[in-house]
Amino acid sequence: GVKDGTWTVLQLVEALGFCLENTDPRMRGRGIQLLSQVLLQCYSLLQEKEVLHLVLFYESRLQDHHLVIPSVLQGLRALSMCEVLSPGLAVSVLKAIFQEVHVQSLLQLDRHTVYSIITNFMSTREEELKGLGANFTFGFIQVMDGEKDPRNLLVAFQIVRDLIAKDYDLGPFVEELFEVTSCYFPVDFTPPPNDPHGIQREDLILSLRAVLASTPQFAEFLLPLLIEKLDSELQSAKLDSLQTLTACCAIYGQKELQEFLPSLWSSLRREVFQTASEKIETECLAALHALSACLSRSVLSSDSEDLLDSFLSSILQDCRHHLCEPDMKLVWPSAKLLQAAAGASLRTYHCITHSVLPLLLEQYTKHTQSSQRRTILEMLLGFLELQQKWGHVEEDESVLLSLQAPVCSVVFSALMDPSVQLQLVGIKTLTVLGSLQGFLSSSDLELVVDHLIRLALHEEDSQSSEAAMEAAGSLAPTYPKVFSGRMVPRLEEELQSEREESYHSHHSMQQRCLQALAAVSTHTSIVRETVPVLLQYLQKVQKGTEARNTQDMVFVCQSLHRVALQCQQDAEGCWYFHQTVVPCLLAMAVQAAMQESTHRLPGKALLEEEVLAAMIPVISAATTHLSPELAAQSVSHVVPLFLDGEVSFLPQNSFPCSFQPFGDGECLEAQRRLVALLMAFVCSLPRNVAIPQQEWLLRELLALSCSCNCPFTATTAAKCFAGLVNKHPAGQQLDEILQLAMNRMEPSLAEGPRRTQALTLLLWVTKALVLRYHPLSSCLTDKLLGLLGDTELGPAAADGFSLLMAESPDVLHKGCHADVRIMFRQRFFTDNVPKLVQGFHGAGPDVKANYLKGLSHVLNHLPKPVLVTELPTLLSLLLEALSCSDRVVQLSTLSCLHPLLLEAPQVMSLHVDTLVTKFLDLTSSPTMAVRIAALRCAHALTSLPTTVLLPYKGRVIRALAKPLDDKKRLVRKEAVAARGEWFLLGSPGR
Repeated sequence: GVKDGTWTVLQLVEALGFCLENTDPRMRGRGIQLLSQVLLQCYSLLQEKEVLHLVLFYESRLQDHHLVIPSVLQGLRALSMCEVLSPGLAVSVLKAIFQEVHVQSLLQLDRHTVYSIITNFMSTREEELKGLGANFTFGFIQVMDGEKDPRNLLVAFQIVRDLIAKDYDLGPFVEELFEVTSCYFPVDFTPPPNDPHGIQREDLILSLRAVLASTPQFAEFLLPLLIEKLDSELQSAKLDSLQTLTACCAIYGQKELQEFLPSLWSSLRREVFQTASEKIETECLAALHALSACLSRSVLSSDSEDLLDSFLSSILQDCRHHLCEPDMKLVWPSAKLLQAAAGASLRTYHCITHSVLPLLLEQYTKHTQSSQRRTILEMLLGFLELQQKWGHVEEDESVLLSLQAPVCSVVFSALMDPSVQLQLVGIKTLTVLGSLQGFLSSSDLELVVDHLIRLALHEEDSQSSEAAMEAAGSLAPTYPKVFSGRMVPRLEEELQSEREESYHSHHSMQQRCLQALAAVSTHTSIVRETVPVLLQYLQKVQKGTEARNTQDMVFVCQSLHRVALQCQQDAEGCWYFHQTVVPCLLAMAVQAAMQESTHRLPGKALLEEEVLAAMIPVISAATTHLSPELAAQSVSHVVPLFLDGEVSFLPQNSFPCSFQPFGDGECLEAQRRLVALLMAFVCSLPRNVAIPQQEWLLRELLALSCSCNCPFTATTAAKCFAGLVNKHPAGQQLDEILQLAMNRMEPSLAEGPRRTQALTLLLWVTKALVLRYHPLSSCLTDKLLGLLGDTELGPAAADGFSLLMAESPDVLHKGCHADVRIMFRQRFFTDNVPKLVQGFHGAGPDVKANYLKGLSHVLNHLPKPVLVTELPTLLSLLLEALSCSDRVVQLSTLSCLHPLLLEAPQVMSLHVDTLVTKFLDLTSSPTMAVRIAALRCAHALTSLPTTVLLPYKGRVIRALAKPLDDKKRLVRKEAVAARGEWFLLGSPGR
């Protein structure tokens, strides 16, 4: 009635009069409860006068019997949300609560109601409450004092934060407010099992920390408490204290810290020098960094002491001498402390490096062992990395610039050292020095390049060689002229040289040159130098006749691919690479394909699957990041090349005959193989780029995929067709193309010599449609499920489920702009696994393995959380799959079960007898990969409840003795790990 206006609240009060004035407190409580429930639903409809009368009524009821109070508080909560509350009423209500209600004697819900009333008034009546002055703060302290429930504490902590953040008057009650909150520090709370409220210990810790670190007024009480907890034995207390100290430093100044700095430093130093906990060490260093930053920020008055200088002096005094100790025992803890302080500000950096860097350089010279030099150089590297934070530093301020010559000398000596580990640290240090603007002179830079070339090409250890190449790539964008003018010509010279060396060493040198040319191509001006060198070398290899030509071509393509990836984020470099490399590769491939003779003529190696497969990622990477305008410009040349034989855009385009990759005739087989390059290009285009003559192209690809005898060509044509179908806009044209594909596939799948080609096409088209949730995908999947019962195509169809679920490397992935829906695997699982299970139960014994194989492929690619939820229904089938003789089924099933043993031990333990038997049987499999997977699963079994496993302990340990003598080292390694865990099963502390 109140809601629809037929009753007023005052009429309701009158109607409830017999309850509200009843002598029985229970009856009064029920009357007020009903009124309060109405107000909680109708408070927004109340008039100002009604609110006034209700507030006065409820205030008077606060003096009533304790059974009535909870309902009175609910009514006041409703009234605290009224917008028409008259001025002064909020203060009146709170005064009444503070005076009349002993809050901590109430139940949890009622205490929460009081906190809600205070919160509501603080958000809407802030100025009125501030008029109470410190009395409001004192009243709240009385309300909160003794609170124990975590739900209420989270609200209470928020109120304290608001008191401080909104500048309420704390008056003489700062210490009392601190005491009433700090008594919970450090938080000791473990949520009960199945807690419906979801409050975690971390929630309370962060909420309390926000209170303690909210005002410098708490500093004189908080810092002694933090030092006390730091000196305790409890690790959680130490961590909480350190994190709170770090938070406090954000708002403290010198005045708050001054008295406690010596004690704080003493505690931090002790923990870093003595702790075995990496977490505590990390938090100590963060706290020291925060303290140093806080002291650096403080503005000094003319007569105050500079605490930062004295604080840093203490740090240097306690840490510096450890850097000189012969046993180097406390070297790293000392270096970490010094670096934590040095990283706080430019001033702390100068102060500490001024003292430490000369000492480290001196120590490097004094020590002769490579391991000691490596430790010292790693420390030096840590300080140099800090310099990067401050960017370019004025010459008169930088300690580093004054030490330029000795620093470079130390780094160059490390690069010449025979120790690989010292070389690697030297290379890292060199990269950092190169990033410091103006540090390296031109002569130093030339020396840097020479060292990097030597390490990249001539250093025996591949780690140093690869690190040198990475360093060159990092420094090249900063010094493009030096690298393009000095490094690229040297690498080109080495690449073209014909030395009298063994085949292996010459081949290795050329491979490193190719890798180095790619690694240094991280700036457009350098790419313009390196790409012609790589293409020229590829053309040279193409004309050769040596047996290694194929491998050399693959190496060049891998280098070009790396350059393409490095160019992708730079529009200018990306377009240069595309318009230079793609036509050149196409021209070389077309030239090779037009060699009419069947003899192995120069260039024929370019048509081998291995080389074409290496060219695909080059063309793809060169295309995916093109702007739509430039991509459209390129596609207008490439598609006519394949459909019309239009070769005019290719370099050196005088070919002996026409290019007809979609033509008939055996002599065109070589040309048809180049559809792989067309696939790499058109399937990598952005979706908004129109492909000329697309319908004709799709028909030609469809025909080629169904009719070609060469598996490589048929597969690439099918993939290209699928890639285009996936991006094709929905509509009549797409429907017609798909119907045409169905008409070509169905008869070929039923019978004839090209069933395999038809299956390949079916798989790729199905994948293209599954990814985009096309309605036809379910029809095609059903066809695939039907083929699992085919004795000839069944095994290949089962493997096809892996293709459907896995990430494809060259087409149909997000990187090449394919239409991939986010949950396609889960949807495929839901739609098709029941059909697989049903098909398995109805299949004959000769094809059951196909269904198991298909199922294991689907489950293997499913996100593990989804798989765990479906585990109970599928586990029996997975266990049956382990008995299958097909090693692919065994491997897939084992790799599927392994994570489930770790993530769903309770469900898996119900089948422990079967699991133990199956895993131990498979450790004797003739296939090495199956033996390794079975041993890993036997190892993972130890994550199941110990009581379940103990009866099997002796049997498993005896069975795992046999693989300890396996002829394969990797099998022996897994057997040792698994058997060791079973030995320890049930031991104390496990």
